[in-house]
Amino acid sequence: MDDRELTARIKALSKAVSSEPPATVIKLLEELKRDAKPTEEQLRSTKAGVTVGKLRANANKDIARIASEIVNKWRKLVEAAKEAKKKSQAAAASGASSPAPKASPAPASSAYNKPYDGDIEKRHFKTDKVDVNRTSSQTRNNTIGVLYNGLAYRRTESIEEVVKRAVEVENALFKACKGENQEYRSKARTLFTSLKRKDNAALGRRVMSGELPVDRLVVLSDKELASEEQRARDEELEKENMKKAQVPMAEKSISDALKCGKCGQRKVSYSQAQTRSADEPMTTFCECTVCGNRWKFS
Repeated sequence: MDDRELTARIKALSKAVSSEPPATVIKLLEELKRDAKPTEEQLRSTKAGVTVGKLRANANKDIARIASEIVNKWRKLVEAAKEAKKKSQAAAASGASSPAPKASPAPASSAYNKPYDGDIEKRHFKTDKVDVNRTSSQTRNNTIGVLYNGLAYRRTESIEEVVKRAVEVENALFKACKGENQEYRSKARTLFTSLKRKDNAALGRRVMSGELPVDRLVVLSDKELASEEQRARDEELEKENMKKAQVPMAEKSISDALKCGKCGQRKVSYSQAQTRSADEPMTTFCECTVCGNRWKFS
């Protein structure tokens, strides 16, 4: 597929996204996935990568899925072309410097490109000998290492695949948080914790496969990052704690700092209980001693 045809298809796709039903968009994406094998130069000149990449965050799950598959396919094509070019240049340089080299066995493939065959429970960027210094900021480099540890946990993808995805996640996180602030550091810790949970293996799989785009990953809430099992447990815990919180207490605290929204008096009794997971704030249950109005807040 030449530049002209690829450009025409991308224009048709852009138009369909804004004015055609999802079925039409999906059809155009399937055709691109089947027919297009663009070079890096074509992706840049036609902006095909940018157009399709944006669709990974589309509200329609089928459109987002196919777009992710296309981006992954094109990325692998570009990487393969670069690798072939490097080998060709290396072979040419070797031939020029040594016209008649002695026969020698082919060098072994780098462990970076092989599926991981070590202890997947103990993968760590240091033991995997990963160079995480990919930016001019030590904080960002450390975050790449932390994200690598989370993404690599219990996974067999090659070191190169994992570190590449870790860099992409960190970059998306940096942009979403607009810098190395408290939100950036807190979100990085949350992502690491979520990826390392044994009952949440699906999260790492979705991120590594591209099913869950990195720009979407970094804006998910704690609840959205959790596994279905974890969410079910949290909901059950909240229900149980709510029941316990409703049990009459022998004595409640009285506060004049709380104001009743109904009568405006500051004679309010209150009690507190942990109604959600342990890392969430406690819920305060209030009752106006004047008019009996009740409310709660976290």
